Amino acid sequence: MDDLKLIRRKPRSDMVRNRERLLDAAKFVFSAGGPDASLEAVARRAGLGIGTLYRHFPTREALFEAVYRHEVEELGAYAERLKSGVAPVDALRLWLHANVELVATKKGMLAALALATHAPADLYAYSLDRLTRAVGELLQRAVDTDEIRSDISPEDLIRALVGMCHLHDQPGWQVSVLRLVDVFVDGLRIRG
Repeated sequence: MDDLKLIRRKPRSDMVRNRERLLDAAKFVFSAGGPDASLEAVARRAGLGIGTLYRHFPTREALFEAVYRHEVEELGAYAERLKSGVAPVDALRLWLHANVELVATKKGMLAALALATHAPADLYAYSLDRLTRAVGELLQRAVDTDEIRSDISPEDLIRALVGMCHLHDQPGWQVSVLRLVDVFVDGLRIRG
């Protein structure tokens, strides 16, 4: 019987759809309402019952973490899509702009993430690694075409973006940060 392995069934399509609906709804509710946004509001926005939410995410922290991980994965996938059909500097700029939205979502979740029972450092290490790899590939494309200076690292870009986002913590901060990202990217360009 040792050779007998349990075969894990693929999740039902309705379960996958419900999970995605919950993640989308949670992203909206958490970024709009901050860490005090209710789980009932998430379920209501998703058009699902609270029991469905708890079957997918047994705790508030599990939902916060899932939303954050989902957003990080989406940014990684977005970087892959930008590598084809978009000019290197434009791809870099678009990806950095997309990160501002992640930061907006994350700001609403920081308090809950800090309460999570697992080590939040694991979540931050995971996201930093994934985001650094994604921006590194976009940056390298722009450097290889001699459009962006080569003395900037992916870590530098992430630090600059995080700094811009956290220094602008008042209403309308996103518009200001998007403008600063454009100025920053333009400053990295090699002028002929």
